[in-house]
Amino acid sequence: MKTIAKSDFTTILLVNQTPKEVFKAITNPGGWWSEEIVGGTEKLNDEFFYHYKDIHLCKMKLIEVVPNQKVVWQVLDNYFKFTKDKSEWKGTKVVFEIAPGGKQTEIKFTHQGLVPQYECYEICREAWTHYVEDSLRDLITTGKGQPNRKETTGFDVQLVEKWKLDNNVNEGGFTTTIEVGQTPKEVFNAINNVTGWWTENLEGNWKKLNDEFTARFGETFITMRVTEMKPDTKVIWLVTDCYKDWVKGNKKEWNGTKISFEISKRGKKTQLQFAHLGLVPQFECYGGCANAWTEYVESSLKGLITTGEGEPTAKEKKATVAKAK
Repeated sequence: MKTIAKSDFTTILLVNQTPKEVFKAITNPGGWWSEEIVGGTEKLNDEFFYHYKDIHLCKMKLIEVVPNQKVVWQVLDNYFKFTKDKSEWKGTKVVFEIAPGGKQTEIKFTHQGLVPQYECYEICREAWTHYVEDSLRDLITTGKGQPNRKETTGFDVQLVEKWKLDNNVNEGGFTTTIEVGQTPKEVFNAINNVTGWWTENLEGNWKKLNDEFTARFGETFITMRVTEMKPDTKVIWLVTDCYKDWVKGNKKEWNGTKISFEISKRGKKTQLQFAHLGLVPQFECYGGCANAWTEYVESSLKGLITTGEGEPTAKEKKATVAKAK
């Protein structure tokens, strides 16, 4: 292995494994960089979030993926606790190039834009050297890397969670899929008729990008913002605030999660993939919420799409709604 002294930080290593094995390891950064990685890390346009305690937080997007040849991450946002310019990495690219090197495979790692003028340069150079030359190499050659371990104490959890919320970062989630004979346009219109399939107790607007609305179920409420609206293709709501009166512990479990509707053609059918990103089994509300979403999507929304009649939660008396505020 060797480190090349250029403006951008670059290092090269050779391994005996195949390009396919190398590519598989690179696209598993949780196995060599950090176990604190949330999101997709394998496919084009995947996005993921990394943090080391509350010292370094960043959000990456895969902007180039050529199987067994190349992977490029774009740094969408970044936070350093220890630098004056806390977003130094923002806009830079992390590049992995894979090529046959005789009987071995060569990996060329470059952090484009990580230059000596950066305040973080020396620390970041040393960190990348360890992660690539030691941890990634070990993952490729032995199947076990040296990633940062998951953290439970010793850092500002609220700062990390707020940063994740601001960057719309979510982990895992509940999903369900339905197929119908109607067109993508009809499916899209039904999704946006929220009072026709989810609940009649809505306040605000929800049909345009950046609209905000609140759904109420007795004393439980969920406030959301429309963060993505692609006609006949996709709708995403970000949960910006919530309160679940029946949860004993964290009554704001849904905060920062995303509710996603993806529409696509499947032959003569239209497929709707529903996901509540961030609604994970560790949540106290998971079982009840997963069952509720199954009923609302697979029965009520599907009924609205196919027959024009859904089964939303009925309008509550004003006294109950007022109490929920």
